[in-house]
Order: sequence, then C-alpha cells, then structure tokens
Amino acid sequence: MNKPAPSRPPLPDAEHLLAKLLDQMHAVVGPDTGLVGIHTGGVWLAQRLHAGLGIKTPLGTLDVSFYRDDFDQKGLHRNVKTSDLPFDVEGRQLILVDDVLYTGRTIRAAMNVLFDYGRPAGIKLAALVDRGGRELPVAPDFLGGNITLAVSQSIELTRDDAGKLSFKLHEN
Repeated sequence: MNKPAPSRPPLPDAEHLLAKLLDQMHAVVGPDTGLVGIHTGGVWLAQRLHAGLGIKTPLGTLDVSFYRDDFDQKGLHRNVKTSDLPFDVEGRQLILVDDVLYTGRTIRAAMNVLFDYGRPAGIKLAALVDRGGRELPVAPDFLGGNITLAVSQSIELTRDDAGKLSFKLHEN
C-alpha cells in the first residue's frame, strides 16, 4: 500500500512577511543596533532590514557551519561563507536575523560565534518564518509569520536577480 504524499502547504509571501518584520522592528531598533544576518537567507533578509530600518552600524554576517552541534553528522556544506562583524560586539545591542526558524540549533550556533567576538549587551532574534519543531528553547522576538510543514518537508528562502525574496518548498 502506498503512503499518500504529504500535502503541500501554501507558501507565505516572503515580501509581505518582510514588511511585517519592518513594522515590528521600527520602534525597537536604534541607529547603533548591530544587525547580524546568518548565511545565506538570513543575510539577504538582514540586508533588506538594514536598509529599511536606517541602521548606521554596518551590517554583520555569520556562517555558523563550524559551530553547529551536528557538524560531525552533516559535514561541511560546499558553500561555506566567511563571518564578518565590522563593529565592536562588546556591550552592543544585537539583532540576529535568520530566514527560517526550525530546531533552534542554528541560532544556538550563531550565539556561540557572537560570543567569540565579545559580550553583547543583549541579543534579540528576528525570523522571517517559524516552521515549529523546536529542539532548543529558542523563540523569535520579531517574527514575520508561521508555517506548518511535515517533517519530510523544508522551506528555503530564495532571491531573484532583482532582489525579490520568495520561498521554495522541498520534499526531503
């Protein structure tokens, strides 16, 4: 007997969720806030948020590949990026930006990277979409929206040549 394929949820409009994030963050973010995007989708999102919020501090980027607790299982993916924090982390309010929040393990790894650079005054989390399935006690402070996916599905943020963000669903 064949198992039915998981249903395909309607994908949220990434640009609409970005606008919701900007609305939530405007009152909280100051010009000296450090905005840090996690490669790759989180960086794309952070670039748009940085411009929309008028933050003066240069944008930071992180690659958490070597800090993941499942590195020995997953290995190194082929597109390792560099981390770049062009500001002093010590004593600064930071907002960590990720595209899809899932287990919380990427966020834990990102915080470990940040603390290698210094001790921030505080870290808040902005995520474009939360798909549930948390394995660690991580919750976003700013959230565009939620989506329910089967364990066999994943969602990926994509960016076209004009910079427009959208989601793509994968069956694992």
